Amino acid sequence: MSFLSLERVEKTYPDGTRAVNGIDLAVEQGELVVLLGPSGCGKTTTLRMIAGLELATGGAIRLAGRDVTGLRPSQRDVGMVFQFYALYPHLTVRDNIGFPLRAAGLARADVRARVDAVAARMDLERLLPLYPKQLAGGDQQKVSLARAIVRRPAVYLMDEPLGTLDSDQRLAMRELIRAEQLASGVTTIYVTHDQEEAMSLADRIVVMEGGRIRQVGTPAEVYDRPSDLFVASFVGSPGMNFIPGEVAGSGGRALFVSQAGQVRVEVPLDGTAGVSSGQATLGIRCEHVHADAGGSIRGRVVTEEYLGSARNVHIEAVCGRIVMRADAAAPYALGSEVRLNLDPSQISIFDGATEARL
Repeated sequence: MSFLSLERVEKTYPDGTRAVNGIDLAVEQGELVVLLGPSGCGKTTTLRMIAGLELATGGAIRLAGRDVTGLRPSQRDVGMVFQFYALYPHLTVRDNIGFPLRAAGLARADVRARVDAVAARMDLERLLPLYPKQLAGGDQQKVSLARAIVRRPAVYLMDEPLGTLDSDQRLAMRELIRAEQLASGVTTIYVTHDQEEAMSLADRIVVMEGGRIRQVGTPAEVYDRPSDLFVASFVGSPGMNFIPGEVAGSGGRALFVSQAGQVRVEVPLDGTAGVSSGQATLGIRCEHVHADAGGSIRGRVVTEEYLGSARNVHIEAVCGRIVMRADAAAPYALGSEVRLNLDPSQISIFDGATEARL
């Protein structure tokens, strides 16, 4: 049995809005699982149901062998970290961190020892006598994290904890969160819409959309082998290039031909013996599109994005707009003509009707 499991969990509000639509998820002990998706996809509602801050209107939530579906937050043994720090302004940093321990009735000496240990690990010792209003945003979030960690809960639940920080603070806090989670081995559910955060932190990513789970997998699986068109377009910056066409397959392989006829490629099918002829979409990441004088795809450069270490070159072709990742030192003149090839080993084919990966 999984350490944390969601079984057909639903959340429907009194006005009829269904925020979460019968999801199943199994999390193993010690995993860091990231819920990733656009605003309104149900990821924060899912986290709040695990915490007990929202009650599920259907299904069951089990934690460490217990059915916690109807339990109050205080009965679930979870530690919450929010986007907005929610620190007590009248308490010092020391008292903020130690608050859940005092509420649990620990002896004063034990509270002090555990606060000191966490503060030393997170480089907060110099801040212990200060009040929240005296702290920068990054330090306030570190204190919020320390308050969750000091309890040693069964699960850490983190809701966009880095959303208000600048880029340097975000990077430092990501490193701190991952290091602390690995050191403690505490199962962690982390909500974000930031793909870089998800990729750098997660053991597994849960991609959500419209209250449903679209894919669960390692960062590499979600990026390289997206389950459907939504995941392919949402994950990655930019998302996959898409080329419409038709596909016919047999014997575990498929021949894709684009609508304009510029692209003809044979690819293996994932776990499918064959596929009937029909509409399909080819998907490929920008780093697997290459300029080649003998390439079959002709196009014209319409814009460039300079990224420092690379360039995203946007090309208008007969088969549609294609983005190519190019060397930063090799700019392409606007309006110049290029020919492109696609790496056949990195192509995904999606069914035209179901949008699922073939």
